[in-house]
Amino acid sequence: MSALRDALQELPESVFADLLESDDAYLIVLDLPGVTAETADLRVERGRLVVEARREKAVPPEFRYVSEDRPLFLDAELPLPPDATGAGASAEVDRGVFTVRLPKRDAAPEQTIPITSAGDDA
Repeated sequence: MSALRDALQELPESVFADLLESDDAYLIVLDLPGVTAETADLRVERGRLVVEARREKAVPPEFRYVSEDRPLFLDAELPLPPDATGAGASAEVDRGVFTVRLPKRDAAPEQTIPITSAGDDA
């Protein structure tokens, strides 16, 4: 699990993350301002959580950038503990905060993780 903890610390400065553990799952909380369920892809692949996200940036027509430090894209691969699996994983997003639940089980093949918006009836 230390590899995951180290990888979370190496995320871009614009991304904050927490790692939680219970007896049967891991919970990764990622702050991705401006990212929605429609502009993010999360999947478990070869023992890693793969995050591909795009944020929207609307610039009023009367303004131009003097400094642009918020990237449009975030791509990250986070190594998972050996007992974490994508099978049965879930994710929820609420105002750019993604909560990813990864069950503890035997390793599973690549799997896309569905993302729901807070308040969705699913």
